[in-house]
Amino acid sequence: MERRLPPLNGLRAFEAAARLLSFTRAAAELSVTQSAVSHQIRGLEDRLGIALFKRMPGALVLSEAGEALLPIVADAFDRLAEGVASVIEHEVKGVLTVNVSPSFAVRWLAPRLGRFRERFPGIELHLLTSNYYTDFAREGVDAAIRHGDGAWPGLHADRFLDDQVYPVCSPKLLEGPHALKAPENLRHHVLLDLINRPYWPRWLAAAGVPDLKPRDLVLFDDIGFGLEAAIAGMGIAMGRSTILGDDLLQGRLVRPFALDMPGRYGFYLVCPEAIANRPKIARLRAWLKDEGSGGA
Repeated sequence: MERRLPPLNGLRAFEAAARLLSFTRAAAELSVTQSAVSHQIRGLEDRLGIALFKRMPGALVLSEAGEALLPIVADAFDRLAEGVASVIEHEVKGVLTVNVSPSFAVRWLAPRLGRFRERFPGIELHLLTSNYYTDFAREGVDAAIRHGDGAWPGLHADRFLDDQVYPVCSPKLLEGPHALKAPENLRHHVLLDLINRPYWPRWLAAAGVPDLKPRDLVLFDDIGFGLEAAIAGMGIAMGRSTILGDDLLQGRLVRPFALDMPGRYGFYLVCPEAIANRPKIARLRAWLKDEGSGGA
C-alpha cells in the first residue's frame, strides 16, 4: 500500500513545538532557526488543510486537531528511534570475523585481545589465521590485517602499525669460534628470511657487506616460523619489532648488532570499501590505531 505521508521535517517541527509549546525552544532542540520551524509547520498545516496551533499573543496553544495529532506523531517518532537504536545495537554487537597471519595473531594480537574485550564486550571477535590474501566475498570475512604498502585495489586500507627490522638470534650464537662480533661473521652462519619479502639483502647493504655469502640461506613463508627457528639456534633471522613479543625481554633471542632499519611496509586493517564504515569495523580500526600508537 502506498504511504502518502506529509513532509517528515514538518512533522518533526510540529512534534517538538507541540511538546514544548514554543517555536523558539523547538528551534533550539532541532538546531534550526525559529523561522524555519514556523515555515515547516505552516507548510504542514497547508498540506493537511487544518490548523494545528492557536496562535495567541504571548502563548502557543494546540488546536483540537493538534492535540489529536500529537500523540500519534510522538509515538511514531518513538518507534522510529527505538528501531534505529535496535539496528545500531545489532551492528555494534555480535560476530566480527577477521583474517590475520599466524605470526601476527600469536605474537602481537593475542596478548592484547583482553583489552579489546574490555573495551567492546559486545563484539565477538573470530580470528582466521592464514598467510594468503582473503577473498572477502567467498570466505565470509569482514576484515583482514595485512602487512604491505596499502595498495590493494578495491579495498579500504588503514595503516595502524609500523616496525623496525634487525637481525636476531639465539644467545648461543654469540659464543664460539664464529661468534657474531661483526657483520662479516655472518658468512659462517645460516641466514633465515622470508620467501616473498626478503630483508637480508637490504640490511647487509646497510651494514657495508652487500656481497656477503652466508653458509646457507633458509626461507620461510611466515616470519614467525623464522623466529622459532632462530630461537632453536638454527640461524640468524630478520626480526620485526612488532612481532618479537617478549623474545628479547626474556632472552630467547638477542640482537647481535645495533643496526636496524625502518620496515618498508606497515600493518593495515583492510576491508571492502562498501563496509568500511560499519560500526564493528570502525571500532576495531580505532582500537588497533590506539594499540599501534602505544608502541610495538
